[in-house]
This record gives sequence, structure tokens and C-alpha cells, in this order.
Amino acid sequence: MSSAPPPFPKPQEPFDAPQLLQVEQPPDPCLRADAARNRARLLEAAARLIAEHGVAAVTMEAVAAAAQVGKGTVFRRFGDRTGLLRALLDHSDRQLQADFMGGPPPLGPGAPPVDRLRAFGVAVLYRSAERLDLLMAAQPEPTRRFSHPAVLALRTHVLVLLRQILPDADCDLLAQTLMAYLDPALIHHLTRQCGMPMERLEAGWIDLVARVTATEPPDRAPLSPRRR
Repeated sequence: MSSAPPPFPKPQEPFDAPQLLQVEQPPDPCLRADAARNRARLLEAAARLIAEHGVAAVTMEAVAAAAQVGKGTVFRRFGDRTGLLRALLDHSDRQLQADFMGGPPPLGPGAPPVDRLRAFGVAVLYRSAERLDLLMAAQPEPTRRFSHPAVLALRTHVLVLLRQILPDADCDLLAQTLMAYLDPALIHHLTRQCGMPMERLEAGWIDLVARVTATEPPDRAPLSPRRR
């Protein structure tokens, strides 16, 4: 059974992270207060369903019933089930962005770019593992998979770091290659189907970064947040 996603900010709560990378368009300034409350209530209902019954229990009908609204309200607010699940992921996506754009080093500014790249991959690996069922259920269709704003935000960050480390390389393609290692479907396959421990994926990321950037891997303990 999936763990509950992180709590959602209230509709009136501002988000203080830098606005360079957005995973969701800012709300319409004319959005009515009751519509904002309905959206928050729907997300909270979906989160409860996941916590109690797993991601498979989240259907548009079940969320509408749990929130005591009409099914049409759920469709108007989120479009389809994928849109609803992506909205559930939005808060933690933005928290990760806040951490790598303004948090403490090595994930945030202030550390050498190669150290930030290592820390970024480890953070994505472990955060993805914690919400893997939800990530898998919310995967966009193949034609939108690589252009989703949340995916673009992460890839842009990797691209910026690579351009600082390897200014003469084809950093656009290298960023795609590195992001492929962090794909939720691959993490699911390696951990759930192949039984690989997260420590091996973490060590593999550190080794991959060292090889791609032609740098020495750190001579210290792994960067796993559980051991920091």
C-alpha cells in the first residue's frame, strides 16, 4: 500500500520557492474562493484514499464521493485521472525545486556543480522511491512524457549544472541521458522487479556522474538523506 503523499498547502497559502521552474500554471486570479476550497478538498480526499486503499482506489468517481461533490466537479478541476494524480504530486515536486534552487548545499546553491549534481540525483532517487506507486500511476502518455512541466523542471536543472561542469559538451543530450537513470519506471523495475536495494542505485548514480563528468567520485559516505 502506498504511503500518504505530503500534506497540501491551503489554497490561500503562498509558495515562497523561486518561480523560475514551475510545474503548474499559477491559479487564475479570478478563481473563486469556493472553487479553490473545492480543489483542496478533492486533493485531500484523494490523499486519504491513497493512504487507506492505495493508488488503485483513486478514481474520479471515488474522489467525488469521498469529497461529497459531483463527479463533473472533479473532471472540471483536473481534466482526467492523470491530471488529478499529477496535482497530488505537485506539492512535493515544488518542494524538491525549492530545495535545489534555494536550499542548503550540496543540493542547493553554494556547492560545486558536480557535487550538486550528485546530490540532486540521490534526492530524486529516494523521493521517487517513497512515492513510486503514485508516480507510476501518474505517468503522462508517451507523447507528453518528456515534455511535462515537472520533468522539464528537473531536466533544466541538470542541464544548467552540466553546462557549468562541461561547457564544451552536448549538455542537452547528456541531461537526457542522466534523467533516464532517474526515470520512475526504471526505479520501479530495478527495485520492485529486480529486487535491487536503493543503496545500489545510489552508488550507480554517483559512479555515472563521475564517468560522465570525468571527475573523481567523492571519497566519503554516500549522500543518501537517510545517512546524512
